Amino acid sequence: MLNLRQVHHIALICSDYARSKVFYCDVLGFSLLREVYRAERDSWKADLALGNQYTIELFSFPEPPPRVSMPEACGLRHLAFSIDKLEPAIAELAGSGVICEPIRIDPYTQRRFTFFNDPDGLPLELYEQ
Repeated sequence: MLNLRQVHHIALICSDYARSKVFYCDVLGFSLLREVYRAERDSWKADLALGNQYTIELFSFPEPPPRVSMPEACGLRHLAFSIDKLEPAIAELAGSGVICEPIRIDPYTQRRFTFFNDPDGLPLELYEQ
């Protein structure tokens, strides 16, 4: 048994680094811990945190292929974030031009949730706690 302790971070490659950095930091509320340009790869890398927890590595690379989202493909399906109340978050996202799907109810937990997409179409979920 490996005895894994927790998820350390999630790495995302974006097509427009500046746009995605604004989305994750200014719209979703991540904080920028560190940012570096790697000249040998012509690539930016940002370390983003939620609260005090390092969560996402945001990368840029020249000409990354688009992500297959629909129909659903093998691999990462979506990222889900816990939230206290959906409606204020949905309204705040709408104010930033982000459209959420209608609220659904998890048939197993009876918890409410919604989906929306990041600038590259990665499905993101808000799951009400």
